[in-house]
Amino acid sequence: MKNIIITGTSRGIGYEMALQFANSGYQVLAISRKIPQALIENQNITCLSIDISAEKDLEQVAKFVQESWSGKVDVLINNAGSLVNKPFEQISSADFLKVYQVNVFAVAALTQICIPLMQKGSHVVTISSMGGIQGSMKFPGLAAYSSSKGAVITLSELLAEEYKEKEIAFNVLALGAVQTEMLQEAFPGYEAPISAKEMADYIYNFALTGNKYYNGKVLQVSSTTP
Repeated sequence: MKNIIITGTSRGIGYEMALQFANSGYQVLAISRKIPQALIENQNITCLSIDISAEKDLEQVAKFVQESWSGKVDVLINNAGSLVNKPFEQISSADFLKVYQVNVFAVAALTQICIPLMQKGSHVVTISSMGGIQGSMKFPGLAAYSSSKGAVITLSELLAEEYKEKEIAFNVLALGAVQTEMLQEAFPGYEAPISAKEMADYIYNFALTGNKYYNGKVLQVSSTTP
């Protein structure tokens, strides 16, 4: 029985992943500010309504794991994301900070909390974007978002090296177009060929087995981009 922590579970891919892991018999800690009723009703899911950009809120994660999971985390999926879609000259420092607090700083802080709770064979999966891949197509208005997604790629590569002797794997999935509410915020009206549930299925399998084949890698999971 594995213990799985997933952030950003109020909607989209994170929501679908939480249900899939739970329905497969795994114990899930679903972290989001808003909690869907379907997650509350699932006996294998514990919902934690916190703001991951607030370090004091994140302390509740460590407390829960120690008290309910005997201090053991097998998989951490950093899925939560924040997006601002504005022309670069209109993006304020507050906009940048808001995006980076969720997409970068919270990823680092939650990973710091989980590493002491992880054993050999554990896996940290961070969800990035094709917008964060060097050399990929970039889109106007997403300077804060795409640069933050590039930052967590480098962070994961560094952590894979730093913790390789402990045999904790760190990998990144850089997603292309998936039909989610966040995609609509970035590209209103665009129809993606992959649903949130389909992508959740892929991440589910990768989170459980990908660390056998990869560490410190960035996999581009993209059939199309807008």
